Amino acid sequence: MSGTRIGEVTHYFDRLGVATILLTNSLTKGDSVHFLGHGSDFIQSITSMQVEHETILAAKKGEEVAIKTDKPVKALTSVFLINEE
Repeated sequence: MSGTRIGEVTHYFDRLGVATILLTNSLTKGDSVHFLGHGSDFIQSITSMQVEHETILAAKKGEEVAIKTDKPVKALTSVFLINEE
């Protein structure tokens, strides 16, 4: 399994368990991502994404998306798209 860096966490909302991610590549609902850095190292599937409180199925480079995370993450944590091989 290898991954491609697709962005980084810009903020984490503790109470909601939601991270905002500034994307440097596209992301689609159902993709698996790896959070790595600043005390985080876990893989999860994207089950929902939002932009400005609107649910979306896909996001492209340059967008900032909010996703529910399985574990807490910190700002500047890298996000990698998992490429199943």
